Amino acid sequence: MITQNTLLTIALAPLAGAVIAGFFGGRLGRTASHWITILGVALSCALSVQVLHALVAGGAAPYNANVYTFYEVGGFSAHVGFLVDSLTAMMMVVVTFVSLLVHVYTIGYMRDDPGYTRFFAYISFFTFSMLMLVMSNNFMQLFFGWEAVGLASYLLIGFWFPRPSAAFANLKAFLVNRVGDFGFLIGIAAVFYWCGSLDYDYVFSHTELIEGKSFEPWAGASWSIPSFIGIWLFIGAMGKSAQVPLHVWLPDSMEGPTPISALIHAATMVTAGIFMVARMSPIYELSETALAFVLFIGATTAFFTGLIGIVQNDIKRVVAYSTLSQLGYMTVALGVSAYSAAVFHLMTHAFFKALLFLGAGSVIIGMHHEQDMRKMGGLRKHMPITHLTMWIGTLALVGTPFFSGYFSKDSIILAAQAAAGKGGWVQTYAYWAVLLGVFVTSVYSFRLLYLTFFGTERFRDAHADHHGHDAHGDHHHGHAHEPHESPLVVTVPLILLAIFSVGIGFFTVGPALFGSFFEGAIRVLPEHDTLSAVAHSVWHADHGWVSAAIGFGLHFISSPVFWLAFAGFALSTWIYLFNPGLAARIRTAASLPVRILENKYGFDDLWIKGLAGGSARLGQLLWKRLDAGLIDGVIVNGSVALVDRVAGIIRGVQTGRLYHYAFAMIVGLIALLGGLIVAIR
Repeated sequence: MITQNTLLTIALAPLAGAVIAGFFGGRLGRTASHWITILGVALSCALSVQVLHALVAGGAAPYNANVYTFYEVGGFSAHVGFLVDSLTAMMMVVVTFVSLLVHVYTIGYMRDDPGYTRFFAYISFFTFSMLMLVMSNNFMQLFFGWEAVGLASYLLIGFWFPRPSAAFANLKAFLVNRVGDFGFLIGIAAVFYWCGSLDYDYVFSHTELIEGKSFEPWAGASWSIPSFIGIWLFIGAMGKSAQVPLHVWLPDSMEGPTPISALIHAATMVTAGIFMVARMSPIYELSETALAFVLFIGATTAFFTGLIGIVQNDIKRVVAYSTLSQLGYMTVALGVSAYSAAVFHLMTHAFFKALLFLGAGSVIIGMHHEQDMRKMGGLRKHMPITHLTMWIGTLALVGTPFFSGYFSKDSIILAAQAAAGKGGWVQTYAYWAVLLGVFVTSVYSFRLLYLTFFGTERFRDAHADHHGHDAHGDHHHGHAHEPHESPLVVTVPLILLAIFSVGIGFFTVGPALFGSFFEGAIRVLPEHDTLSAVAHSVWHADHGWVSAAIGFGLHFISSPVFWLAFAGFALSTWIYLFNPGLAARIRTAASLPVRILENKYGFDDLWIKGLAGGSARLGQLLWKRLDAGLIDGVIVNGSVALVDRVAGIIRGVQTGRLYHYAFAMIVGLIALLGGLIVAIR
């Protein structure tokens, strides 16, 4: 049975740790601060696992109740409440488990940082915010969690705020997310306007209020209400889940410490938009237009942001562009109504992408805060545990058969293929984007491994003056230090994540995609059910789920997905392992496309120089013409000048001579008498 006290403890334990570490960490000390926050998150994780077990194996009913009322005015009210079903419970376990491992990892990664206790307070606050988002039972609480994780990410990305690049990155993330959040707020307002409530249960059970309905924004125009709501809500998801063109903040967010790259940008915050759309499936199923919009954006993100990863040299930025691409895959699944596949990939991706980010952080520690892969090489003998776990994360990412990423990514591609089979250029475009994206993912993933762990030890030839990008702002002078394996507090989380990256997909694919795990939490219309076509082709449960999962794993033999991934592996191996000089020649020969990719298709210029710069120039023009010219120049200074001129004229009359005043009195008296005579006549 799921109780209110259990859910309150899950949500509030990380908040309590954040408050204690944040306000009293200086007095308590480092050790006490990290233990308080770790125990708070560990308690949340343990109780989240208990809740998931109660729902899956214990026969407990989903929990949906309000725990606090903000206000009640007439027929309207706002509450703090929890909706905990299978979708929520899975997200709670993923958020708290990854957060727990990141907390432990942080002990080793941030041990020399002066902001140690502040960092633990921030990541615990982030965990609380994410839990409030996924556990909410109404749109208002969802928006609170949505904004709270945005605030937490702002604090964490700019954690090293004296560094200008970090301050720029967190401001960029904050402002780009505000663009998406504006759309999200419009979507929520539209739900309230047409449904009269912000409670999920009421809105989802009264979809007839908006189904098939339209409105006229102006005379002669007719807009579908479900499409309007769905598109505006998804614009919010585009910001939070970094979809083109609101993706530009995520690569720059690598300016923050590596632990938050794993926590925020792999497992939790960036997947909030995916979770939100899956939760809103009863609304999205009413609009083909909204689903097509979601599908197009996701496909574009999946393929084109992955290409950028091929030309990156910063180890964390390669993984960051990989995250953008995988978020695109999840969004494609949403667009073809394979919500379960999207959330399933969200879950498997959380483990192997957190592993890759934390593995990259381990490399950075071992390389004394060097992030440029061109200054690495040959690290496998210096960092054997990191090397092995990074291989596991990479194999899961590229979709190696029987690894976790294989089951989730293959399901998405098969669902996209099923949607394309029904016709429509958007569906066909999406299928080819995710299919070719497999090759791209394989190329940049194995390129990272080979440049980092294989080949010559280029760090020995690096300049003595090292300028690290990822830690503490220290500049290391002198000869390059020998790389070393990271401490246990770093490698143990890597090993645990590696275990899940291998096995979690095999053991959960049956109930998550082809069973009843998400029944009641996700709604799909029969005509949109692409996963049934996937089940028909790869899932044969006649002899039990184990044989079915093995059969799914063996499906790779006849799948183009595996052979595209293998082709990417072969190409990277040939270039970066056996012909390392070839990469430079290819880069020179393909200078134009490389320059386009290095310039990130110009999106940064569009946002920073175009929109932000244009807004600044418009503001400067308005200041010159309106503020300085009209308000200051005409209204304020002009009125002063007028008074000054009038005063100057009047001053000339005041001569101090008696006959001048007598003459003025006579003239005034004559004028007065003349006026009286005219009035009498």
